[in-house]
Amino acid sequence: MTTPATVGGKAFLIAYGLFGCAGTILFFNLFLERIISLLAFIMRACRERQLRRSGLLPATFRRGSALSEADSLAGWKPSVYHVLLILGLFAVLLSCCASAMYTSVEGWDYVDSLYFCFVTFSTIGFGDLVSSQHAAYRNQGLYRLGNFLFILLGVCCIYSLFNVISILIKQVLNWMLRKLSCRCCARCCPAPGAPLSRRNAITPGSRLRRRLAALGADPAARDSDAEGRRLSGELISMRDLTASNKVSLALLQKQLSETANGYPRSVCVNTRQNGFSGGVGALGIMNNRLAETSASR
Repeated sequence: MTTPATVGGKAFLIAYGLFGCAGTILFFNLFLERIISLLAFIMRACRERQLRRSGLLPATFRRGSALSEADSLAGWKPSVYHVLLILGLFAVLLSCCASAMYTSVEGWDYVDSLYFCFVTFSTIGFGDLVSSQHAAYRNQGLYRLGNFLFILLGVCCIYSLFNVISILIKQVLNWMLRKLSCRCCARCCPAPGAPLSRRNAITPGSRLRRRLAALGADPAARDSDAEGRRLSGELISMRDLTASNKVSLALLQKQLSETANGYPRSVCVNTRQNGFSGGVGALGIMNNRLAETSASR
């Protein structure tokens, strides 16, 4: 319950807090990156073991080989739901152990101890329950050490859990926005008889509809499977094909290069970009390391 009282102490707190809070956030992000890497390593090992048992991997399989790249195990990422489950179970176990300590030492009810653990681990900090406020404790040094370790691990675990939950919230919001855009956007739901807008060089637009109408063809004679694609008899210029398939051409060039070399390019673990490369902070780490978020960044 110590607070600064003088002007110098308050000024020192402001200056120290700028670097202290930034360093703490960096520590939490590094902890999140390491724990996600550890979970990914363990879950990938379980995945390889499952593939071996099912016969999809040979007995002579080794990590880092060309076969690993071919079977897409090098780029395999754990599911965000599995990481959420593991972090949730670890947070519950940690809170139960800490609550048992606070109940026996502080004399609180077990429910109050659980409440104190959540408020403290989530850094809400109401202050209605504060530990280590008595004058003396039995084994006071050991209790303070345990209190420090529980709070440190609890804050790191809850911070990681909150970031995984934020990823799930982002996915739900993206799903809702896609549903709303598909229902409300005039592009997805055009009015009857309105010309179709030309989204790209592959999708036929109003110009193509007028050309088909001039030739006597039915512009609406397209089934649901051919929606958004050119018909077999339609022509497309090389410039439109190149402009609409930049990504496909880049992938084709990469595949040709790998075929010429005789093996796909292996990505070294040490030279691979860290968790901060694809974004800033915890969201960048989760987007790079988990499966469901990599395709929706």
